[in-house]
Amino acid sequence: MALHCFTKILATAALALGLAGGAQAQPMHGVAMYGEPALPPDFRHLPYANPDAPTGGRIVTGEVGSFDSLNPHIRRGSTPWQLRFLAYESLMGRSYDEPFSLYGLLAESVEVDPDHMWVEFTLRPEARFSDGSPVTVADVIWSYETLGTEGHPRYLNAWGRVASIEQTGDRSVRMTFTEPDRELALIMGLRPILQAAQWQETDFAESGLDVIPIASAPYVIDDFEAGRFVSLRRNPDYWGAELPFRRGTNVIDEIRLEFFADGTAMFEAFTSGVITTIRETNAADWATRYDFPRVQSGEVVLSEVPHERPSGIIGFVMNTRRPHFADWRVREAMIQAFNFEFVNQTLNGGVAPRITSYFSNSPLGMSHGPAEGRVAEFLAPFADDLLPGAIEGYSLPVSDGSERNRAGIREALRLMEEAGYTVQEGVMTGPDGQPFTFEILLQNGSSENEAIANIYSEALERLGIAVTISSIDPAQYRERTDAFDFDMTYYARGLSLSPGNEQRLYWGCEMAGTEGSRNLMGACNPAIDAMTERLLTSESQEDFLAATRALDRVLTSQRYVVPFWYNPIARIAHDANLHYPETLPIYGDWINWQPDVWWYAED
Repeated sequence: MALHCFTKILATAALALGLAGGAQAQPMHGVAMYGEPALPPDFRHLPYANPDAPTGGRIVTGEVGSFDSLNPHIRRGSTPWQLRFLAYESLMGRSYDEPFSLYGLLAESVEVDPDHMWVEFTLRPEARFSDGSPVTVADVIWSYETLGTEGHPRYLNAWGRVASIEQTGDRSVRMTFTEPDRELALIMGLRPILQAAQWQETDFAESGLDVIPIASAPYVIDDFEAGRFVSLRRNPDYWGAELPFRRGTNVIDEIRLEFFADGTAMFEAFTSGVITTIRETNAADWATRYDFPRVQSGEVVLSEVPHERPSGIIGFVMNTRRPHFADWRVREAMIQAFNFEFVNQTLNGGVAPRITSYFSNSPLGMSHGPAEGRVAEFLAPFADDLLPGAIEGYSLPVSDGSERNRAGIREALRLMEEAGYTVQEGVMTGPDGQPFTFEILLQNGSSENEAIANIYSEALERLGIAVTISSIDPAQYRERTDAFDFDMTYYARGLSLSPGNEQRLYWGCEMAGTEGSRNLMGACNPAIDAMTERLLTSESQEDFLAATRALDRVLTSQRYVVPFWYNPIARIAHDANLHYPETLPIYGDWINWQPDVWWYAED
């Protein structure tokens, strides 16, 4: 399989940036954060799509949990995450072979101000919703205004930087920004477009299962049962089937999303053929559990798909709004007490690589020695606000692999004492004389996370810390995490090769106090906000890379998360009749976001 090189793409983008200097705004078939998009206006299909893929068949996926809403754009309720991507379309679409480029989807062209103060989109005249009605500028404006004021918090931050939105022609709409922003044009291009008429008599922010969305996407919701399944059917009258951007994509007739109480039930459903694809995140299970009869007979294929995207951050996040986790020394003690090597050996056979920073496994990741060059220059003004390790260098502890982890426990004890805690009669006690205890909050069905928490809690007992592990249903879990009502919880934040404004949502100071935001740790640090601003306004590849690496240093040294491991490959077991292309994009495991470029053909 071919996997394209990120560094080559960055170099191409940098060259295009230099060539594009001084260019005037003009309508384009696509837009890039730096320079121009790689594909020409007359491209025939995305480079990783199979334009000859046949239509038909079905794919059945499994999810642990439940749902009580079909509206993925609001805070209320729990929604199948796939609906954001399967049931809606945006003005522009991403090529997963380029980290910084978008191409026209509902929009036939995009025009960006050279000073990054506005963006203008022109709709395709043939664009239609699933009921056959045209997608209009009025729908676009209503969608942006509604999502920006009543929608999920992920939409609110960017909308706050839009000064105005106005119709500029029969099929064109312009958004003017409050200040120059290189990435905002791309973010606006990815907002879902809804049919305004469908919501005139419905409270958008309170909707749930009462409204089946009318959208312009290739799939429509055909059937569902609350908490059990959602069936989506390929719309035979889909307006954009012949667009070059869509050629060879979304060709499977039915996507069925099945929901299960726990991972064991979901795996059994896969072995028996009830679901037809599953992603395995545990390396040890991949090596030992996938030898059942349907694999032996060839009915099921085991595929390993590489990728070049960052590891992201996965682990137990500490809520710094809680007084005991506000002290970085306590957070470092929690990291020292986590015996990664022992946990990894116990659960993964020792083969899973550890996450070493937020952008590890990519060119965007920090080095672990002292900051140098532009990275050091960017961090220097914030030296007084940075924790030890941000400038000098920081690495996670490595244990000897034994269960007792004596060195880690000894260092954790030293840090706790430095923070004012003492062990009294075997109990870690704070300066106020109260025992140091906390809760690890988990969602029902997360058996692997429960196993990790159990091993971790036993290690913390050696410090005199009593930990309560609470597993609750998805609705309660979301309610509590939205309200930041937790001490420590499981945390997974995927990161891309094109970090941008979403960094503000993840760990920006403004989001630290916004309930429902993704800033679970409560991060609020001027260096984080400044590095985010730098990567957004960088005029060169060198500055962009330095700003991202500097941000990675600050986040990692803040010690918000006890990191686990990541998968440098996607492990996908699937029905032998499900196929994907040989050529892979740099986001190789995007292939796992089925169906996208998958197709069904009987083997």
